[in-house]
Amino acid sequence: MQTGLDRLVATRNLCRSLLGARVGLLAHPASVTRDLSPITSVLRSLGIRLEVLFGPEHGYGGEAQDMVGVSDQRGACGTLVRSLYGDRFEDLSPAADDLAGLDVLLIDLQDVGARYYTFVWTAVLALRAASRAGVRVVVLDRPNPLGRDETHNEGRCQQPAYRSFVGLEPVPIRHALTLGEIVAWRAHVEGVSPEGLRVVAVQGLARNDHATSWDRPFVPPSPNMPTYRTALVYPGACLLEGTNVSEGRGTTCPFEVLGAPWLDGVRLAAEVARLRLTGLTGFRLRPMTFRPMFHKYAATVCGGVQVHPVDGEVFRPVATYLAIVAAVRGLYPERFRFRTERYEFVDTIPAFDLLTGSGEARERIEAGASVQELLEVVRTGEEERQMVAAARRAGADRSM
Repeated sequence: MQTGLDRLVATRNLCRSLLGARVGLLAHPASVTRDLSPITSVLRSLGIRLEVLFGPEHGYGGEAQDMVGVSDQRGACGTLVRSLYGDRFEDLSPAADDLAGLDVLLIDLQDVGARYYTFVWTAVLALRAASRAGVRVVVLDRPNPLGRDETHNEGRCQQPAYRSFVGLEPVPIRHALTLGEIVAWRAHVEGVSPEGLRVVAVQGLARNDHATSWDRPFVPPSPNMPTYRTALVYPGACLLEGTNVSEGRGTTCPFEVLGAPWLDGVRLAAEVARLRLTGLTGFRLRPMTFRPMFHKYAATVCGGVQVHPVDGEVFRPVATYLAIVAAVRGLYPERFRFRTERYEFVDTIPAFDLLTGSGEARERIEAGASVQELLEVVRTGEEERQMVAAARRAGADRSM
């Protein structure tokens, strides 16, 4: 398998097009080659000069936790590192002054196949800013760790009022696309010229290949995405961010582990086992206790479960975690609540609604709907199929 960065290194014509250009780079810790060389070192070895670096959420070095603003800094070689994650929505886009002296903006960000993983939206915002500034964009694409089989997609596209930094444009929750395909789709829709965006596509993977088929280690793209298994559960587990149940941040198994001080893991596992009569398969629940070191319930012992996917082909993370949320709410109606605090720059819409793309799932859970009724909310339809097909076509049209 070759990522876009691997192909840049191996293809003389691709590299030549950047020599002598004033180049900016949007990247993070997973922007590495097959042998784990960081992209900045690789570009320097190719003779490509970097004028400015940009870092997405969590920072260029990936040290910051979720929703923590990051300041500008200087890189190890003295290159300016501009943060694209501050305290305001306006901080999410490159400033015109930082783009004014550039010819090309390179983007190399590892996505994980879920709508609310914010790197793809940082890339889209960067594309828009670069287009306004007359700077051409080259995306060095990376594979989707959950594969590209759209029959595994889950979740409807967001309703217009529910778009945010965890879903700027209408995309299924689990989308089977690469970051490059989504950026190319937006470029096509928004009228960016073919010269304004090119995608160096991934080569050498079959559509069904997950990260377990990559011929290289899985490099954590963010602090709480340490393994492929984390990525596999994430499209569902991230929904817990919209509740007062810990999603396992502050533990060694974020998103696989969930719970709260008032939750009984044995009781929850039994309730979910009963719900599995609805057809949810491909996972097992292990009751446990844990003590998060930070985030929700820091330094407090929590009861809960660990979700163990045992068959990635049939495991449906969004449906599974929706069922878990419904089970927790049913068991603990007086303790469970949906988050109402500000979330990803929005303070007027519940976080759970932003994540699911409407208020429907939350309202059904609060009304005590059956799991089968909940699963209707995450069942993709014609709108989602058309969106994915359009992104695939745009990615192919813009590929190098």
